[in-house]
Amino acid sequence: MTRRELLARTGQVGTALAVGLPAAEAASDSQPQIQSPVGRKLKVLVAGGHPGDPEYGCGGTIAHYSDLGHEVVLLYLNNGEWPAAQGGAAAHIRMAEGSKACEILKARPVYAGQVNGHAVLDGAHFDDFRKILKAELPDVVFTQWPIDGHRDHRATSALALDAWLQMEKKFALYYYEVSNGEDTLQFSPTHYVDITGTEPRKRAACYAHASQTPDRYYDLQDLVARFRGIESGYKRAEGFVLQMGSPYEALPPAS
Repeated sequence: MTRRELLARTGQVGTALAVGLPAAEAASDSQPQIQSPVGRKLKVLVAGGHPGDPEYGCGGTIAHYSDLGHEVVLLYLNNGEWPAAQGGAAAHIRMAEGSKACEILKARPVYAGQVNGHAVLDGAHFDDFRKILKAELPDVVFTQWPIDGHRDHRATSALALDAWLQMEKKFALYYYEVSNGEDTLQFSPTHYVDITGTEPRKRAACYAHASQTPDRYYDLQDLVARFRGIESGYKRAEGFVLQMGSPYEALPPAS
């Protein structure tokens, strides 16, 4: 059993104990149901509430995927605009920053069309989000943790999980963390990706969001990356939780 497999199995057993399922049942849920896409080019979709969320939570992993020739899409729930009266950056500024960050990571931006701070979870918006994923046909989806502090993050998580269920669990679904302890709470990774070599591009992509005080937020996220590195044996790492029932893993290999 590889370290990744051991970590995954440990996380699954811990989750089983938390929700009262037998450990054997939890472990059997992880068995592949669909042929693994490993060995071919992948479509990877990273969903986030705002421009910047995928970059902060998954920037190093995204860089790994794109360097390997996989197609990566960053799906932003909204364009990050706040009303001018609140002193926030306008939509064109946030979207330009998102485009610059995607260029650095060799990814493509897509917007789900919701409004910053006013995420809606109803039948129509669940359907709209699923339609985006069906059009993209991802092999792997990363989304935000369901108990993040920001409501847009929690909404993104719920929308992605619903799409995964409605699409018959045909892609691997992972959850990622941002500003752990300040935003993401009670996050215990099952999988890690070594980002030691791709951290400079992650940093550049995060700093592309210049209107969002990256000096403050990146330092905190980098502390998280260094801590996850200590956990997993790397200098820096990003941690993820694999949704039980996902048909395969398909994370990029360590560099």
